[in-house]
Amino acid sequence: MSVLHDKFASQIPAIREEIKKINTDHGEKKLSDVTVGQAYGGMRGVIAMICDTSLVEPSKGLIIRGVPILELTDKLPEEIFYLLLTGSLPSASELKDLQNEYNKRAVVPDYIWKVLEAMPKESHPMAMLDTAILVLEHESKFRKQYTDGMPKTDYWKPALEDSLDMLAKLPGIAAGVYRLRYNKGPRIPWDPKLDWGANYAHMLGNDDNDFYNAMRLYLTLHCDHEGGNVSAFTCHTVGSALSDPYYAVSAGLNGLAGPLHGLANQECLGWILDVVAKFKGTPSDEELKKHAWDTLNSGKVIPGYGHAVLRCPDPRFVAFVDFGAKYCANDDVYKTVKKVFELIPGVLIEHGKAKNPQPNVDAGSGAILYHFGLREFPYYTVLFAVSRAMGMCSQLIINRAVGTPITRPKSVHTGWIKQQVGM
Repeated sequence: MSVLHDKFASQIPAIREEIKKINTDHGEKKLSDVTVGQAYGGMRGVIAMICDTSLVEPSKGLIIRGVPILELTDKLPEEIFYLLLTGSLPSASELKDLQNEYNKRAVVPDYIWKVLEAMPKESHPMAMLDTAILVLEHESKFRKQYTDGMPKTDYWKPALEDSLDMLAKLPGIAAGVYRLRYNKGPRIPWDPKLDWGANYAHMLGNDDNDFYNAMRLYLTLHCDHEGGNVSAFTCHTVGSALSDPYYAVSAGLNGLAGPLHGLANQECLGWILDVVAKFKGTPSDEELKKHAWDTLNSGKVIPGYGHAVLRCPDPRFVAFVDFGAKYCANDDVYKTVKKVFELIPGVLIEHGKAKNPQPNVDAGSGAILYHFGLREFPYYTVLFAVSRAMGMCSQLIINRAVGTPITRPKSVHTGWIKQQVGM
């Protein structure tokens, strides 16, 4: 068994006892009222689920197990997964053990490539990634052990095994999708001397050490975002039916592929590139303000500005801006992103319609990828997916450990709503 397995196992009895006591002593206490608007509006703001891996504070941004994300930008993604699952960062020996686990599990079965090669050549990279994960379900230890029979208290063990297997293989699958879909040549094998993020960069075909650092940062910043976003909530719901992690994560990533979720960064970068092309480089302050007003007055939005929860600049965006200042300060695309950050919130405040005129992570992430030559926009969500799988897997393992029941909210019909409001 891995060190991670043993550490998480030692925590489970206390976690189960705490949840049992909360339920016994306070199970009838109301957490939230639901308005008609929330029922019709996607349940936004309704407190109705538990997620202990991360929290998004409107005034602070993403917090991982009590640690603000800006305090974690120097950590490897492997360390972040360990933190998500156990609540603490790994020691040097614990980190090495997890990296060894990934090295043992990283080889992608040949049948995965045969399936992907049989798909239409124009397939979307996310469809290819999600298909590969679903086909990899053949390897599920959870499904096999559940079929053979095991106690509920042990469900988390094969869920952890499936998650480690999946996370170890994801960079190889994702990089293989990139090289196959965009005709980049033969697949590049996993290098056991490299960490998880650097291996992903290596298998994509870019061994620039600065790109290694960019990939590590990207995977760290996108790791988790509470439990109610589309991908996490979908994964949670599917997993609650005791579907194994391959089914659940594939389902969650299908949600991530939507333009209102994981596709946002390419839309943000597209707007920035239009600005750079129009002004043949970084615009002046006045040129940028005028272009922003032209965009708003045409009924469009400034992509990347505004967030459903945040009421401050997304600290993940701040991390990308800081990274860009070190690695690509003279890049016109990066300089334009930075100038937009400095000027556009004021324009949006004057415009008056944006509840949050500050940038979210998508406003800056694409510029970093573009600088390092990764310019196939439809692929950007795959990068997001590899990172977000860490959060989805950690939430799944925890939910199986504490025995979270199947998700089944009550629905009502429009006639019932009309009766309640007196229509």
